Parts: sequence; structure tokens; C-alpha cells
Amino acid sequence: MLDPDVVVRIDEAAARPGAPREIRGARNWAKGAIAFSQQLVGDIRAMLVNGEVGLVWAPHGHLLRRLRFSIADEKIATVDVIAEQTRLNELELAVLGE
Repeated sequence: MLDPDVVVRIDEAAARPGAPREIRGARNWAKGAIAFSQQLVGDIRAMLVNGEVGLVWAPHGHLLRRLRFSIADEKIATVDVIAEQTRLNELELAVLGE
């Protein structure tokens, strides 16, 4: 569940030109997330990313996005969306439960 005041930070590579790099509020993020999800092609899965649970988008095995969540009071308080290839290449990924 999203904190009503969730803050989403989007790196330059993940943001559309002219789009905000930070989104505040659950309603604002949910609208954007729904619109983006309709364009997705490929796998989105929960994985361990550097030892923390996160989501990765890797269509055909090519890592394009990583979402990291921080939790406060049992709600998602922040989301970091990473698409810069250099940063993605540095991630240690592991399948959950293995």
C-alpha cells in the first residue's frame, strides 16, 4: 500500500522529456504508474536487488528499469526508479526464494 504522501524519484534515463523527475502523492503516482504499465512489454518481477526487495523490468532478459521501495509504517514511503545503464550494470540481482 502506498503512503498518501509517497515520493517517487525518477532518474533522467527513466523520465520522459519534459516530465517531472519527482512525483509526490499516492494518487499522482498511481495515475502515472497505470499509464506506464499499459505500455510495458516484457517481464516485471519482484527480485532481490542488492539484497533488498525491488521490482525489475527486463523484457527478453534485458534490464531496463529497477524500482526500489522504502517502507515506513507498513506503507511504501519512497520509490526510486532507475534506468541509467551504468547504474543498472552495478546491481546485484537474485531471484526471490533462491
